[in-house]
Amino acid sequence: MAAYRDSIPRAPKRLTDREVALLLKVTGSHVDGFRDHVLYGLTFSTGLRQHESLAFNVGDVRGPDGRIRRRIRLRVWKGQQEDEVEDHRQEVFLSQTIRAKLARLLDNRRRHEGPLADDEPLFVSSRGVRLSARRARSAFAEWQVKAGFERHINFHALRHTATDEVYRRTKDIRLAQRFARHESLQSTTIYTHPSDEDLERAVDGQPA
Repeated sequence: MAAYRDSIPRAPKRLTDREVALLLKVTGSHVDGFRDHVLYGLTFSTGLRQHESLAFNVGDVRGPDGRIRRRIRLRVWKGQQEDEVEDHRQEVFLSQTIRAKLARLLDNRRRHEGPLADDEPLFVSSRGVRLSARRARSAFAEWQVKAGFERHINFHALRHTATDEVYRRTKDIRLAQRFARHESLQSTTIYTHPSDEDLERAVDGQPA
């Protein structure tokens, strides 16, 4: 029986809907948290990996007309070959909500730093350099405490949450695969497995 249980893939660890709301609320309500608020919002709406988001430059998201692009091409991605500079599968669409937040982020930076060049990093540290993966992870842990989380979640769970949400809303495994930019559909099937939150909702809906 134990071997059978071990052979059943578990749903990926994701944030609950309540945790997502708490995280975005606490980061959005702090002036010094808006950078992270945008970073988390970008991940929730696109399913980007941490290193993919942190690699963006201003010009990747801002078009020649000064507006935030509807579709953006990744600068780096998982499995990228050393000489591979373009892959049309490595693009994501931005929602109107996240486009507005990105525009506000750039406006805030412009007021403090002056005009922003296209080759400047999108997400910067307090020292004005590109936000490192290490600092992004430590900030994420700090915001979880401030948001009142009862457990610790790693940064990659944001991507799992985003992809799982697409599958939960659509029940379309192919759409979820494209959203996550998985090479193989097998990688996406983990999102078809019920999560603890799914089970809790099912139990709550049962008649007493």
